[in-house]
Amino acid sequence: MPADDSETILLFSYGTLQQDNVQLATFGRLLEGRPNVLPGFALSPVRITDLHVIATSGKDVHTIARRTGNPADRIPGTVFEITVEELAAADRYEVGDYARISARLDSGAEAFLYVAGGDTNL
Repeated sequence: MPADDSETILLFSYGTLQQDNVQLATFGRLLEGRPNVLPGFALSPVRITDLHVIATSGKDVHTIARRTGNPADRIPGTVFEITVEELAAADRYEVGDYARISARLDSGAEAFLYVAGGDTNL
């Protein structure tokens, strides 16, 4: 559960936002999450050049979700409940290669997630 009583938002992560060190640096707390799956997308590598993101995640290559439209393509990840303020912090963490969208997960839940910038017209 979020740290305060404000509105909660679902955020699906398949990458570095699942790391404890990234959560602490980005949100100031560890998030509790549930496993879930994003259908119709596949992962590919993306080189990160933002020094702050590299220092936070410990990686200069992350993964990025790209829409395939094929329901057999599936990305496992974690759904977190976060606050509006924490969503803004996640927006600041994700570099320009990523764009935030909302998508339906296997569970039926609608969650925000970050995908390749060109995949925003869903």
